[in-house]
Amino acid sequence: MRVLVTGGAGFLGSHLCDRLIEDGHEVICLDNFFTGNKRNIAHLMGRADFELMRHDVIDPFKAEVDRIYNLACPASPPHYQYNAIKTIKTSVMGAIHCLGLAKRTRARVFQASTSEVYGDPAEHPQRESYWGNVNPVGIRSCYDEGKRCAETLFMDYHRQNGVDIRIARIFNTYGPRMHPDDGRVVSNFIVQALRGEELTIYGDGTQTRSFCHVDDLIEGFVRLMEHPSLTMPVNLGNPGEFTMLELAERVLGKIGGKSKITHLPLPGDDPRQRRPDISLAGGELGWEPKVALDDGLDRTIDYFRKLLAGIPK
Repeated sequence: MRVLVTGGAGFLGSHLCDRLIEDGHEVICLDNFFTGNKRNIAHLMGRADFELMRHDVIDPFKAEVDRIYNLACPASPPHYQYNAIKTIKTSVMGAIHCLGLAKRTRARVFQASTSEVYGDPAEHPQRESYWGNVNPVGIRSCYDEGKRCAETLFMDYHRQNGVDIRIARIFNTYGPRMHPDDGRVVSNFIVQALRGEELTIYGDGTQTRSFCHVDDLIEGFVRLMEHPSLTMPVNLGNPGEFTMLELAERVLGKIGGKSKITHLPLPGDDPRQRRPDISLAGGELGWEPKVALDDGLDRTIDYFRKLLAGIPK
């Protein structure tokens, strides 16, 4: 098949491009390189089954494709808060343009949504049936509400126009090709430890997150996309739950050095806990994470060690 991946030069998008090409598909990678990076796809350039299109999903685009994966949107707070208006336009206009293309070409279209649609959850763990606890006017709302609106658009295009949709709600994911300055906790801790800097924990460090390795997530993407009929949102993430303090101690234990932990004020609307209920993904997709946190951290540390040393990967 011919597959379009918006945000294809980003952390998740580049891994997805790799997987799709490995599976024998032709891939069109569309990216404006705001957070994506050419080094993530450099090894694919020049291949007959890979095409790069420098473009912003806010503006209309055309392609003749069988599948569309919409991954275009900054996903870390420093990046999506840098230009909040642009962030929500990316989620909303990007969804509209992907859905319009899917309607015209009769392609199946996949939306990379997020666990942020649950906000600071009052339900734990979070099931797909939970409607969330989101501040619509907070500093994170450009991302949270943009993704919620994108889900609404996907469902309405499906109900009204018969567009064949898939929606994944992604929980915290980590692995090689994360941006070293994206502000997310795994990359923050690893980069700070490798540089011998203090590890910054926001708040008291008792807030929890669940960490899914990128290889597991991409497997979930592909299984969901190729499911014959599942149009409702599906949680994809690792239900293993860790506090920020536990994660910092694991990273320090692996990297060593003299880095210490320092605490900074908790950002506004930062969720206290986040853990997916993945029973739907397990039952419908036969999917569950396979990569243990220790193994995944080793792979990610190795990537960042080479990146910071300027060693080709």
